[in-house]
Amino acid sequence: MIPFLTPEILRNPYPIYEMMRASQPVMYIEPMRFWSVFRFDHVRTVLSDSARFSSAGGRPPASQGTPAPGQRDGFSLITTDPPRHTQLRSLVNQAFTPKAVAALEPRIAELAHELLDRVSGTGKIDLIQDFAYPLPVIVIAELLGIPSGDRDRFKHWSDEVVASADTLIGGSASGSLQAHREMNEYFSGIIAERRKAPKDDLISALIAAEEGDFHLSEGDILSFCALLLVAGNETTTNLIGNAVLTLLEHPEELAKLRSRPELLPSAIEEVLRFRSPVQAMFRTANEDVELGGQVIPAGSRVVAFIGSANRDEEKFPDAARFDIERTPNGHIAFGHGIHFCLGAPLARLEARIALAAVLDRLPELARVNESR
Repeated sequence: MIPFLTPEILRNPYPIYEMMRASQPVMYIEPMRFWSVFRFDHVRTVLSDSARFSSAGGRPPASQGTPAPGQRDGFSLITTDPPRHTQLRSLVNQAFTPKAVAALEPRIAELAHELLDRVSGTGKIDLIQDFAYPLPVIVIAELLGIPSGDRDRFKHWSDEVVASADTLIGGSASGSLQAHREMNEYFSGIIAERRKAPKDDLISALIAAEEGDFHLSEGDILSFCALLLVAGNETTTNLIGNAVLTLLEHPEELAKLRSRPELLPSAIEEVLRFRSPVQAMFRTANEDVELGGQVIPAGSRVVAFIGSANRDEEKFPDAARFDIERTPNGHIAFGHGIHFCLGAPLARLEARIALAAVLDRLPELARVNESR
C-alpha cells in the first residue's frame, strides 16, 4: 500500500509518482478499493472520456450522503455527465464570461497591494495566511456579492469540503456534510434576497441565466456557489503559494523572472505543470476499460493523478526541471475535455497580479525556515 497521506509524501509526492510511472502506471490499490493512473496519456483519457469514465460517480464519499435541503446534485458541474453537464455549463458560462473576469483586474490589483501594505513594514509575511489565502477569498466573495464579514466562514467551509476528498485516499472523515448544510442555508438566504432585489453580482446573474426553456434551479445555483467557493479559493491559494515556493527553490529562475517580467505568464504555466495545485481527480468506469495493459472493471472508482501526469517524462522533456521558458507546455493542471476548469482564466489572472505584486514589493523575499 502506498502511504499517500504521510506528511513526507504530501510534501513531495513526486518520487512516488516517478516510481509508479515506471513500474505500475495503472494500478489497483486493494485497501482503498480504487484504481490509480499516473501517466499523462492515461490521466488525460480518464479526465476527458466522459462516455467511459463518469464524473457523477467520482465525487468523494462524504458528499454522497443525504443532500442538504435545496441541494439536488452536489457539485453539479464537476459531478455530472452530458447532456445535463452541457446544459449547466452553457448557462453558467453566460454569467461567468471572459469579459466579466477581465473586468476584475483593477480590483484584484488593489486588493493585492492592500494585503501587502499590511505587512510591508514588519519585515516578514506568512505568505499563505497574509496573502495567498485572503486574496482569492475576497475576490470570490465580492464576485458572489457576499459581505466581507463572512469570509472566515467561507474559509472554514472550504477547508472541510476539500478535506473530505482525502477519504478516498486513506484520510479520515471530516465535517464535510455539516459544512455543505451550512453553506446551503447561507446561500439559500442570499438567493432569496436576490430574487426579490437583483444586484450586479454573480448570484443575480445565475438567477437570470436561461437557455430556451431551461433555467438554473436553486439546487444548481447552490452547487455552483459551493464549487466556486471551494475550487476558486483552494486552487488559487495553492497556485500562488506553489509559485513563490518554487521560485525560491530555483533562484536562477527567480532572477531570470525579475529581469524579464514578461515571462510571468509562462512562469505561471510552468508552476501549474511542475507543482499542480490540484493533484488528483476522481472518476468511475462506466464499462470495462483497458489502459496500460490493465483492465479497469466497470463500476470501479479511478483516481487520475494530475500531479504525476504533469511530470511524465514521455510528455515533457526533462520533466523534473523547472523551466519558466518551457514551450510548448501542454500541462493538464486545469483538467481536460468538457470538465476543463471554468475558473482557469480567473486563477491565472489572480496569480499573475499576485506574483507581480510580490516580485515588485518584496525584492528581498526569502524563506525563514528552509527545512519546512
